Amino acid sequence: MKRVAAEWTDIVLVCRKCAKKLKGGFGPDGDDNLIKALRAEAARDGGRAGKPKRRGTRIAVLEADCLDICPKNAAIVINARKPDVWRVVPSGADTAQVLSQLEIKT
Repeated sequence: MKRVAAEWTDIVLVCRKCAKKLKGGFGPDGDDNLIKALRAEAARDGGRAGKPKRRGTRIAVLEADCLDICPKNAAIVINARKPDVWRVVPSGADTAQVLSQLEIKT
């Protein structure tokens, strides 16, 4: 079996179904969906989903299949390092604060 080194230091999982139901409400103008807004926040200080930079914190924001919680006007977000703690992120929440609550340092 071949090993591949990941360049990510943290992984954030976002429920795809919850994020899709919110239809935006995040980012500076409130036009972005949660996944896009979290990726943008992670990229501000060096982290980037998909194509990480060589320096700084590298955070992957990945979509997960439905997690069967389905809160109203919110999405489920999980730090992969702490899979026992799931966060409910309401529409319009500050993405920097979301990453902070997940204990992910950007």
